[in-house]
Formats: sequence, C-alpha cells, structure tokens
Amino acid sequence: MFTYQVDEEVQLKLMELNDAEELFALTDSSREYLREFLRWVDGTTGKEDTQAFIQSGLQHFADNKSLTTAILYRGKIAGVIGFHEINWHNKSASIGYWLGENHQGKGIMSRSVKALTSYGFDRLDLNRIEIRAAAENVKSRAIPEKLGFTKEGCIRQAEWLYDHFVDHVVYGMLAAEWPHQYKKNS
Repeated sequence: MFTYQVDEEVQLKLMELNDAEELFALTDSSREYLREFLRWVDGTTGKEDTQAFIQSGLQHFADNKSLTTAILYRGKIAGVIGFHEINWHNKSASIGYWLGENHQGKGIMSRSVKALTSYGFDRLDLNRIEIRAAAENVKSRAIPEKLGFTKEGCIRQAEWLYDHFVDHVVYGMLAAEWPHQYKKNS
C-alpha cells in the first residue's frame, strides 16, 4: 500500500475500496463548489461511482500507468491528488488535484503538490511534471505559481465543461529546476 507522509498533518494514501463512502461524502458535500471546474461531478451520483473511480485508480497503479491518492488531513480524506498517465518513455507526468470546499485555505494542496512533485522527481526519476488548470480557476492556478512552476502557455478551448469550453493554462517544472524551487519554497 502506497502512503507518503507530507508533514505532521497531511498524508497521501493510495485509496482502497473501503474509502469510497468517505470520499463520496466529501464529493457530495462539495458538489456545487467542485462542479464549477470539474466535469465528472455530475456523473458521481452514488458510492458505486466512487468505488469505480477507486478501482480504476488501483488498476492503473498496478499497471504502473498512474498514481491516484487521497489527501488525508489529520486522518480524514480532504481531497484527491495524483499523477495522471505517467509517460515512462518521456519521463513525464501531469498532476491533477481537487480539495473539498471545507478544507480550502489551510495550505493543504500546496503542501500536497510540493510533496508529489518531489516524489515524482526523486523517487520516480521523472524529468518533467505538468499541471493544467482552467484559466478562470484562480485557486488551482495559484498552486503551481506559488511553487515556481513555469507558465508555459494557454491551450484554447481545451475542455468542454457542461455547456461551454474553457481554456487551460499549462505549467511545467523540470527536474533540473526543482531543487532550487524546493529549497526556495520550504
């Protein structure tokens, strides 16, 4: 079982099927908040949908394709973070994340992204890590900006979100750049 201790309050943990109820409750309690920028929210209508998400994440982890973890804050699930498809040939991955509405403003996501980025460079030997966020998603974009990721550009109309397209801002970090940034933001 994969776990990664971020600090005394935050831990990343590979989810298990018995986490479905707690994760679904978090999703459901933050539904309107999350829906603004996450298109999967409307399709998550019950614990069974969350179980399917967890099962898919476990299979992709077993196949060495991705890593999807729960963010535990003081022992309770506060959100999700992970590497979307890991491209082993190019030594690159993309980080995706979300946090329940009641867990905002505590630095949980900044600490989690910093830890996962370090894990990717130090343990997985990645060369490039990317984060994409909707241009209007100021909170999500603040994370890579705070951690020193380079804003590389904007992909116009990158995602269909319910009834309109949204642009994605792309941020990148290279392994050679990370040690400096890691020390700077510690």
